[in-house]
Amino acid sequence: MVHPLPADLDPQRLPKHIAVIMDGNGRWGQQRGLPRIMGHQKGVDTIRNILTYCQDWGIQALTVYAFSTENWRRPPTEVEFLMTLFEKVLRREIKIWAAKGIQIRFVGDLTSLPYSLQEEIQRSVIQTRHNSGIQFTVATNYGGRQELVQACRAIATKVAAGELKPSDIDETLINNHLYTHGIPDPDLLIRTSGEMRLSNFLLWQMAYSEIYVTPTLWPDFDKTELHQALLAFQQRERRFGKATV
Repeated sequence: MVHPLPADLDPQRLPKHIAVIMDGNGRWGQQRGLPRIMGHQKGVDTIRNILTYCQDWGIQALTVYAFSTENWRRPPTEVEFLMTLFEKVLRREIKIWAAKGIQIRFVGDLTSLPYSLQEEIQRSVIQTRHNSGIQFTVATNYGGRQELVQACRAIATKVAAGELKPSDIDETLINNHLYTHGIPDPDLLIRTSGEMRLSNFLLWQMAYSEIYVTPTLWPDFDKTELHQALLAFQQRERRFGKATV
């Protein structure tokens, strides 16, 4: 079943790339007297639904903030559950996503993840790499500052080896050394749960992203919420530093 684009949205003015900070999973569980991990479980259903709507409505790329470099500070039981959940979801959903033409990509320091999860990640990326549908990027063990540090180190190493001159360093070169190289910058950032901060997510890439914040917790974010975010986006005037004449 293909979900048609709502009639009040202009298909010519949709964001090409949406990034999402999926906040509020733990609070969703706690508010219902449930363990925090149940909110994460419910949040997976939301990812599946929002990915489907984005693809059906013509969004070219969706990036979700699944696990930050700071999330390791959470209770060990919660971290362990999240790692296991990531692995189960990939194993369960990969055939469905591949059949829908979805291309999956992961960004972040994946070397710190459990080996079995790394294997599932590699398998899913290989299995969908030639797909031409929506590009679904999962930021896992990702931090914006960490990403910039590793890019600077890689460039500095090339300069020290004589492969580059300092004058060669420009925005394009830095972009090419980021985890997200090859992925267009987000046009729209959606953050759920009402928090008004970037939380170390895509700091370089979101220089000109439109930001939409909703008090809705991620497990409750649905088709209607996505619709409202897109309506708000289409009401923005994106000047990129230029003045309106």
